[in-house]
Amino acid sequence: MLGGPMTTYHDVPADMFIPALADRLGDVEAIVAPEWAAYAKTGVTRERPPTQTNWWHLRTAAVLRKVARQGPIGITALSQAFGGYKDNGSMPNTPAAGSRHVIRTAMQQLEAAGLVELVELKPIESVDGEQMLYKGRVVTGAGHKILDEVAHAVLPQALEAYPGLDKY
Repeated sequence: MLGGPMTTYHDVPADMFIPALADRLGDVEAIVAPEWAAYAKTGVTRERPPTQTNWWHLRTAAVLRKVARQGPIGITALSQAFGGYKDNGSMPNTPAAGSRHVIRTAMQQLEAAGLVELVELKPIESVDGEQMLYKGRVVTGAGHKILDEVAHAVLPQALEAYPGLDKY
């Protein structure tokens, strides 16, 4: 029930949650759009760079939400989730992944902010010596706190926009 003691990010629709989370991530000093972000496309399926002024914070917020919902998750799985269909002209369209560089940089900034962390699987022996194998990234306690605070702040607007939402 939504009117219960604690609202989580599962209780709020993504179309209202992600912009509010992007505004909140704009206050975090570790999350800043890189210089190349003004010229970068978000995948091979796009023809032009994003036109929104805060697109970096929106993408970072969407990545954080997806890591929270599906974690532990890696960069490749996230790039496939943010991908689309490549236009092959007269040939049939084929699935294509989103930009791994955008997602990797956003994840590195989220790690620097202390909102996500790597989950170790096991050490493996390689030619270079022993290396660590990772499962993917998960949200930390601080990340859950920000997600739940934003969800609690957005809940009244969500109930107003979607009247039947309070049944769930």
